[in-house]
Amino acid sequence: MTPLPTPQQLRFLTALAEHGHFGRAASACAVSQSTLSAGILTLESQLDAAILDRGAGRRVVFTPLGLELTARARTALAALTAVAEAADAARAPLAGPLRLGVIPTIGPFLLPRLMPALRAAFPRLRLYLREDLTARLVERLAANRLDALLLALPCDCGGGETLALARDEFLAALPAGHPLAAHETVPIAALTSERVLLLEEGHCLREQALAVCGLHAGAQDEFAATSLHTLVQMVAGGLGVTLLPQSAIEAGVTAGTDVVTRKLAGAGAWRTLGLAWREGSPRAGDYRALGPVLAGIAGGEKRPER
Repeated sequence: MTPLPTPQQLRFLTALAEHGHFGRAASACAVSQSTLSAGILTLESQLDAAILDRGAGRRVVFTPLGLELTARARTALAALTAVAEAADAARAPLAGPLRLGVIPTIGPFLLPRLMPALRAAFPRLRLYLREDLTARLVERLAANRLDALLLALPCDCGGGETLALARDEFLAALPAGHPLAAHETVPIAALTSERVLLLEEGHCLREQALAVCGLHAGAQDEFAATSLHTLVQMVAGGLGVTLLPQSAIEAGVTAGTDVVTRKLAGAGAWRTLGLAWREGSPRAGDYRALGPVLAGIAGGEKRPER
């Protein structure tokens, strides 16, 4: 009978696949490079299988079988982790570490209020945060490197479960003195003739802004911002107009600038803030229990419209 790989060998394998470099993979696993290399060699010997293409020189190149084994290793590690998580959840719900991914258009604006609320509600919870774009967070969630995500829905979450938390209205952000600023509300149709400034590709808020305004990427892409703060400064400089979420405005993203905001008149001018986690996670009950606290911070008691 073929000896079964150890969890450590599987971690070495998945780390090498993720980092594509023995040194970086060893560092991620908190071992020496020689220890990781020996672990991969031992695994190949145990399985009597070529995991790496040794003819590729110094580059890390996986064989087709190696790629398949890596995918299976990720699944196996996720299953092993779920066993421990189920025991932890049964002993002490909402206690211990929770690795939460947050997108950049939510994190800076909700976390300052969210962290104290979570500490008060769940004093035994240890929250570790990772801010990144949606696609990369979803990849980390699938690879079991994050437990849950705080993001904007709808989202292609790789088949994970989601919980809608709150509606986050969009407002028009205009340079002071712009003709549209004279109105209490701005018709969405009025923005089609304006230069609408956007975030860079990869930000879900970019696609949501395009959808709300009924625009297509193209001419809008000549200048793109890396953050909402940069976007606000571009509007203040008279380069165009944009849409900002209510949560960012309430957190002061336009404070001290020559930018005014106006409500939008039209349907669908909002995003839904939500929580996502892996389907079948043994801690799903914990994540749902977080919902009321997160919703209270993100949008009050009002439930989001789906």
